[in-house]
Amino acid sequence: MDLSTYSHSFSLRNKISRLIWNFARLILFRPFASRLFRKWRVFVLKCFGAKIEWSSHVYASVKIWAPWNLEIGKNSSLGPKVDCYNQGKISIADNTIVSQKTYLCASTHDYNQKDFPLILKPITIGSGVWIAADAFIAPGVSVEDHAVVAARSAVIRNVEKNTIVGGNPAKLIKTRSFE
Repeated sequence: MDLSTYSHSFSLRNKISRLIWNFARLILFRPFASRLFRKWRVFVLKCFGAKIEWSSHVYASVKIWAPWNLEIGKNSSLGPKVDCYNQGKISIADNTIVSQKTYLCASTHDYNQKDFPLILKPITIGSGVWIAADAFIAPGVSVEDHAVVAARSAVIRNVEKNTIVGGNPAKLIKTRSFE
């Protein structure tokens, strides 16, 4: 196997956009860590193509690969040091918390081919979800409404509505009931 011939699928425009974004992130996003600048950070993300509601809260330490591949609903939050590796799309619905140090990965490689081509697999996170600290959400995963992902879990399969999952790999712990 010779990976020296590996070719990625990102255009020159994409590469330049990411370069500009990373520069802007350092100058216009990260230094404004106070909660007072919450709407400023949303504004900066909107300027770079994110579909994000004004009521969302994205901490200044969040790392976003491509804002134009990010969608965040009303009253949702990306906590401190969340890593949004969104080569593919990541959609987060309303009233959802993605806690600190969580890693959202929306791409992978096809290990069945010699040159490991890149595959973009979107992540969808529903409404009323809580993804606890330091979780990993794998490419192509859907976390349905009102689910809870326990801290340090590795989610490699879809998570059903109203369930609590945890572990590595994440397994069903119990079903949530709202009585």
